[in-house]
Amino acid sequence: MKNYSMLELAFLGDSVHTLFVRENILKNSCFKLNEIHKMSSRLCSAKFQSSALDKLVSLLTDEEKEIVRMARNSKPKHSAKNSDPATYHKATAFEALIGWLYLNDRQRLEFILTLSLNEKE
Repeated sequence: MKNYSMLELAFLGDSVHTLFVRENILKNSCFKLNEIHKMSSRLCSAKFQSSALDKLVSLLTDEEKEIVRMARNSKPKHSAKNSDPATYHKATAFEALIGWLYLNDRQRLEFILTLSLNEKE
């Protein structure tokens, strides 16, 4: 398997997280599509991902914490439009963790994603 950079893991993790959020919203709601989109956007925002990581960090293994640390310290070539740099870096770390779990431990991924959605703002 290819060794992915932290930013590549974050790119993958962003997709996995978005799909998980959208699937859960559709399974558990009877809202109009516009409302579903608004809920999805809120749950996939840097602010929400950063907050979810803060709440989950105590449950992470040492290896997962290392992924988070390395991803948070990575240097993306762009910045977020709607968040401050600290929030953006933390959200990138959350996404990298999700990407790494997707590639390495799907059962743990499901657990972490489910917990993250239960940590609504």
